[in-house]
Amino acid sequence: QVQLVESGGGLVQAGDSLRLSCAASGRTFSRYAAAWCRQAPGKEREFVAAITSRDGRTYYGDSVKGRFSISRDNAKNTVYLQMNFLRSEDTAVYYCAAADFISLRPSAYDYWGQGTQVTVSS
Repeated sequence: QVQLVESGGGLVQAGDSLRLSCAASGRTFSRYAAAWCRQAPGKEREFVAAITSRDGRTYYGDSVKGRFSISRDNAKNTVYLQMNFLRSEDTAVYYCAAADFISLRPSAYDYWGQGTQVTVSS
């Protein structure tokens, strides 16, 4: 029902910034909560940030709070993740996700993008 495509990943140095984008298809995307999650090699998938469909309320994982910012533009069917003060521990594949209800658990999301690699050199 919903197709998600991430872009904007790449190789950066510690302390740099990067902005990820998630382009969504479907006229009903504005009714979905959206999230960013990440997964590093050998680790469980980790919740990063989420945003509600209507009022734009945001939620963040403890490891990124104060450094990352999620936003959405429903007119453009796009979700963004602004990442500042990047650290080597932020290195992971970053996934965009959507669901009917917002959650801090990656398993709660129904639709996922293909992922985009973010690598931070120390």
